[in-house]
Amino acid sequence: MTNRKSLSDAFYETLKDIYFAEKQILKSLRKAMAAAQAPDLKQAFETHANETATHVERLNKVFGLIGKTARAKTCDAMQGILAEMEENAEAFGKTEASDAVLISSAQTIEHYEIARYGTLRTWAAELGLDDVEKLLAETLEEEKRTDALLSAIAERESNPRALQMA
Repeated sequence: MTNRKSLSDAFYETLKDIYFAEKQILKSLRKAMAAAQAPDLKQAFETHANETATHVERLNKVFGLIGKTARAKTCDAMQGILAEMEENAEAFGKTEASDAVLISSAQTIEHYEIARYGTLRTWAAELGLDDVEKLLAETLEEEKRTDALLSAIAERESNPRALQMA
């Protein structure tokens, strides 16, 4: 007998994955805030930490809406991304390139989240979960705005400062 899995099963498994990721990201954002040198970057990390806490709350609502227990499933991808961010923060310390490297790591996280939330939103629509789709779309847009903000800070401040030492 084969193991039959549905899109609904895939949705739930991916939801557990991003739930784990968001909780880990929240911890890392606090470290990134402390490591950031530019005031704009510190503020961006603080704002996104507040948004991330809201993302966790939204995910709790999503679990409730689909009638499932809010559970996290270890996300190896996010653990790897966050470990790399920590290594980079350590390696670049308080150098001129440290903020540029922090932004690069943070954008890697954002791109992962954008991919996950985009998939979940699409699947929610296909599963007819309109209220869930709206919640996921809201988070997806916040992730995209954070990514754009990080790009702007990098282009305006962090990358030019890092280039001074080239």
